[in-house]
Amino acid sequence: MGAVLAVAVPATLVTWITILVLLALFKLLLLAFGLGPLCPSLPLLPFLFTSFFPVKIQTKPKPKPPISSSLSTLHRLITAVRVLLLATIISSYRYSDRMHPYLLLAIYCCHIYLILDLGLASIAKIATGLLGLELEPQFNNPLGASSLQDFWGRRWNLMVSSILRPSVYDPVQARWGLDAGILATFFVSGLMHELMFYYLTLALPTGEVTAFFVLHGLLTVAKRKVRKAGWWRPHPVVAAPLALGLIVGTGYWLFFPPLLRGGADAVGLVEFSAVMGVFQTPSNIPCTFC
Repeated sequence: MGAVLAVAVPATLVTWITILVLLALFKLLLLAFGLGPLCPSLPLLPFLFTSFFPVKIQTKPKPKPPISSSLSTLHRLITAVRVLLLATIISSYRYSDRMHPYLLLAIYCCHIYLILDLGLASIAKIATGLLGLELEPQFNNPLGASSLQDFWGRRWNLMVSSILRPSVYDPVQARWGLDAGILATFFVSGLMHELMFYYLTLALPTGEVTAFFVLHGLLTVAKRKVRKAGWWRPHPVVAAPLALGLIVGTGYWLFFPPLLRGGADAVGLVEFSAVMGVFQTPSNIPCTFC
């Protein structure tokens, strides 16, 4: 295990620790005001688990209807397909130098989603098995998002949304209005990502990541104005492709360049491959400090 940590410490592990620390600080801040996932009071183990991991406990779990064997088999099949797709993506990185840059960025997007989805689902299974806890879902079919607001607020990384809503959006919205609340939330999210990118690349922040989220905030406010005025509303059939195309396009423009410019993607792939190599051939353990 020490070898695994030695391989992962330089960038990847530091980045994840940064993410968890930021989320924990927001949770503790909300707890001080009687809000957030740590409130109402929790027993010690659930409190520690919720503090350290990006999860939210269902305070009033809904009774689960009996799942048919065919539906259970379908869920297992979907999970198996996701695992297979992730393994295929990891294997494809050996040919990354031959890939078109846009194709490689698309693969990165899929990799990020699958890692988060499968990783957080595993945490939920552990919480259910060891602590008997039911957790809120982390994702809600992001590919079905009909707008930027729908994607960021109701479908993607719902744990972060549930923290930013009471800590940033609600107080700003109550004082300066709905549009200010939206813009402030996207701005704070951008600053958090800027900090994470700094620890990942060790390069001075350029503001591009913050600009990515601020732009999405401005577009969300603009769409509200257009929709309220009744000028234009895209058909549901084209709304999802438009939203995802906008996210991917602006991501290529502002989100990914800081990572690619500093070579953080290459470093991450090397470290990820090294960690996978430890599990595949534990007798041949690499170490980045040797």
